[in-house]
Amino acid sequence: MIHPDTGKLIIASGEATLVNISDNKFTPGDNLTATLSYTGNFKLKNETDNQTLWQSFDYPTNLLLPGMKIGVNLKTGQSWNLTSRLRIGNPDLGAFTLSWEPTDEASQRFMIRRRGQPYWTSGNLSNQISPNKFEFLTVDNGYPYNISYIYNNDEIYFTIHANVHVGQDGSIGRYPVWYLDPEGRLIAGQTYSVLTGEEFCYGYETRSGCVAGPPLQPCRSENDQFNVRNGDLATGMVYNTDDANTSLSLSFSDCMMKCWDDCSCLAINTQENGTNCVTWHGPKSTKFKINPAGTSERKYVLESQHPSKATTHIWAPIVTGIFLLSFCFGLLWYLKKRNLRLKAEERQRRDDQYIIGLMASDSFNDASNLDSSGRKKSEVMVFSYAFIVASTNDFASENKLGEGGFGPVYKGKLSDGRDMAIKRLSRASGQGLVEFKNELILITKLKHTNLVRVLGCCIHGEEKMLIYEYMPNKSLDFFLFDETKKTHLDWTKRSNIIEGIAQGMLYLHKYSRMRVIHRDLKASNVLLDVSMNPKISDFGMARIFKQHETEAMTNRVVGTYGYMAPEYAMEGTFSEKSDVFSFGVLTLEIVSGRRNTSFYHRDKSVNLIGYAWELWLEGDALKLEDPTLVNTHAIHQLLRTIHVALLCVQENASDRPVMSDILSMLNNDITTLPVPNQPTFFIGRTTLNSTSEEKKSNECSVNKMTVTVMEAR
Repeated sequence: MIHPDTGKLIIASGEATLVNISDNKFTPGDNLTATLSYTGNFKLKNETDNQTLWQSFDYPTNLLLPGMKIGVNLKTGQSWNLTSRLRIGNPDLGAFTLSWEPTDEASQRFMIRRRGQPYWTSGNLSNQISPNKFEFLTVDNGYPYNISYIYNNDEIYFTIHANVHVGQDGSIGRYPVWYLDPEGRLIAGQTYSVLTGEEFCYGYETRSGCVAGPPLQPCRSENDQFNVRNGDLATGMVYNTDDANTSLSLSFSDCMMKCWDDCSCLAINTQENGTNCVTWHGPKSTKFKINPAGTSERKYVLESQHPSKATTHIWAPIVTGIFLLSFCFGLLWYLKKRNLRLKAEERQRRDDQYIIGLMASDSFNDASNLDSSGRKKSEVMVFSYAFIVASTNDFASENKLGEGGFGPVYKGKLSDGRDMAIKRLSRASGQGLVEFKNELILITKLKHTNLVRVLGCCIHGEEKMLIYEYMPNKSLDFFLFDETKKTHLDWTKRSNIIEGIAQGMLYLHKYSRMRVIHRDLKASNVLLDVSMNPKISDFGMARIFKQHETEAMTNRVVGTYGYMAPEYAMEGTFSEKSDVFSFGVLTLEIVSGRRNTSFYHRDKSVNLIGYAWELWLEGDALKLEDPTLVNTHAIHQLLRTIHVALLCVQENASDRPVMSDILSMLNNDITTLPVPNQPTFFIGRTTLNSTSEEKKSNECSVNKMTVTVMEAR
């Protein structure tokens, strides 16, 4: 639907917005229409000036339909590429992208990349135009189409054109479609004709377009290839399975390349979910024994090709075995998904019962329940849904303060006139439910001047909300990363903010009624009161430690890209030292006024941590300071703060100081500080890759919200 007040194209259920498809400037009186054309293009259009505001063809997936573009808009920088899926039936992004990459008007080509590296190229196609057709890509399948490309100052793109027949009854005839499959093949969809040549590029250049990779391993030859076999390898081989909890799922093609580059690898398969690798290793002389009954596990065996008539009779049972295995695999996959769904529903019921029971405890009181003196019996209140609706004017857009991964935040008023902030859990947010339950546990336990205060909660049907004290100066990142607003943060205020954050973290780690690891300390989670005092917020990702615990492991890595300690991001190990690392990153941001996740320096191709480290080694640490801080600080205080921050971001967790030592180092100029060891940071990125990394950063943490998808460091 098109929102009548904002002009946004949204998917809604009742009164609740589930998905914002487009975000457009809306002028009252505009005549907006949303139309799905017979070509498959979904358009949001302003009929007043006949301007297209948004269209689905600008966001291609793994399909190229007639009228779609593959290329780049030179004015906006938007690129149109096809991206494969991880596997059939899995919507996750796969390993391959198809792009149109002309070097000039006379040199046009397609390029398929696997994980960003060139994998296949069409070669120069400009000499194959005859006219407006690339003979290389012409497929005689009964659905003819024309192919053309545009090369001008505004756009460079490739497209296909076809006459789509629309019947009198409104039915649409079949028309051509291109498809980039999970194995990196470009396919003409109607006849499943492979346009890109070979099934798999083995890493050496061939006439079919495969791009040469690294030099062949001594153990490989151009006669080697993977063949589907049903049977078993001889005894003595080693069987390995990838960790299913790794943040990056591997496609079948990834597994083939992984095995191809490993001289000890004999055969591969994927795990039950169709992703990540199962590999068999051993001497190259290891024999493979075919199972004629087809009852063994199917494997893709890496073999040298020596055709023999003696093996032709085994293909029938192999095909039968593959069919039976595929059927069994499909059945197991269905049963597994069904079991996971039932467990999720049961977990939801338990969470709801727990929350209702917690609200009924003595720690919570009805907001309307006052004692004889007119004061509330408890600082933690249960608000009625009607009160919340009235105080926010039915969640009016003008009262909306922002939005995070959990859902939107609104401004409201208490009955005594004080402002409050209301975090409303989005119904589509699983992450928000975890946050809500976690914060309900902690709000009655944690009280400190540098922690944001939770006033209460509200539950009404599927609506779940947390009510906080209102912070008029919003969050630290609102000032710190804005070129005009950061001038309000002189060194005295920044120093007080750093110390206040450290005091709050020390309370969580040592002096609160329970030991708490925050796990998501960042600038957007530090709120500022009217006096610019910091208050740590958002305990949805926090973990409670028992008194004897020093660290823990998790299979679900949560947090924000750029603030996570290396041992947590790579291994799932977290402790007080994980928060110390985040504090170090945040301190460097406060000193420099620049984000760690979007930092770029034209001469030093590293992130903010690496930049600070290089300046430290060169004795030029003062170059890190925010230009707005010039002449507003004592030099030795600034250098000492940078020194402490570098101690916090050391790669080895045991080398990092605890929060009590950090406060002592910041406040005691006499104490001699140890020399920091090298931190973990990116190195060796080119300008192009730097732009790519920044883009990935934005994808991982939109508006700097908490995410659970990780990228390899």
